[in-house]
Amino acid sequence: MSSTLTTETWGERTSHWRDWPAKHLAARKRDLGLTVSVVIPARNEEATVGEVVSRIARLAADTGLVDELVVIDSDSTDKTSEAAARAGATVHRAREVAPHLDTFPGKGEALWKSLLVTKGDLLVFVDADLTQWGPHFVTGLLGPLLSDEHVLLVKGFYERLYRGTDGSVTADGGRVTELVARPLLSLWWPGLAGIVQPLAGEWAARRDLMESLPIPVGYGIELAVLLDTADQHGLEAIAQVDLGSRGHKHQASHDLALMAAELMLVAERRRGRPGHDKGEAADPVRLHQFIRSGHEIRGYTRAVPTHERPPARSVTG
Repeated sequence: MSSTLTTETWGERTSHWRDWPAKHLAARKRDLGLTVSVVIPARNEEATVGEVVSRIARLAADTGLVDELVVIDSDSTDKTSEAAARAGATVHRAREVAPHLDTFPGKGEALWKSLLVTKGDLLVFVDADLTQWGPHFVTGLLGPLLSDEHVLLVKGFYERLYRGTDGSVTADGGRVTELVARPLLSLWWPGLAGIVQPLAGEWAARRDLMESLPIPVGYGIELAVLLDTADQHGLEAIAQVDLGSRGHKHQASHDLALMAAELMLVAERRRGRPGHDKGEAADPVRLHQFIRSGHEIRGYTRAVPTHERPPARSVTG
């Protein structure tokens, strides 16, 4: 991994979304002859996906900056697909994309499958559960890619707003980032410690990069792409953009623990420890948890997603 950039100098690779006006970017995109695909992975997000899609669709219509707007539906049991289609997205169900390649549950699987059905040279990934955000997320993430051909990956960062059960709103979001991802980077990959939101669901990348990387099928995709990009292309290939603030729904602690286990597995593999190659783990990995039921504490286990899809380029020829 390149060490020419340190934590202290990440400011050189950091910008603000206001630095990237949409009309300027659209003109730059046309001059370069590039195309842009926005991909929204979604599972049971009927309540919010329509608004996310419609705001990006308006950006596309007003500026021509977005050529393709795709929602990958990961086995939703509600009307996520219908809401997304009504708002203007092309919708693909993850399990119906290249069914001969089998299917796995998870966000990473949805994003890997998106590589098989989209065409854009530049890919922007946006979560479907956003409630406080703006289309400047898209323009901000595209800015560094359109301005510097050496940038391959752009991470968004923001103040993560958390709505408590009493209705109050604080900036206490990003619990897995603070408790797992940031310590991992600081201890094992200190050159990446200057990344403000390593697990941000809003990020962008060049298609060539994404098609060259193995993709974990679960929540480990953001960390894996960050680590692999730095390892293969150096820190100079990564930029980050301040997107302001972001509101979205939050998961229960037990579900966050499963996410944390995925991240630790991704990190362990990428440290190059013997017997921990990328791909399917030799033995199933299970997370042991406990809940109180009446007067008893009962234990249960959940499978930790371990599979990593091969580089998309290897299955598309």
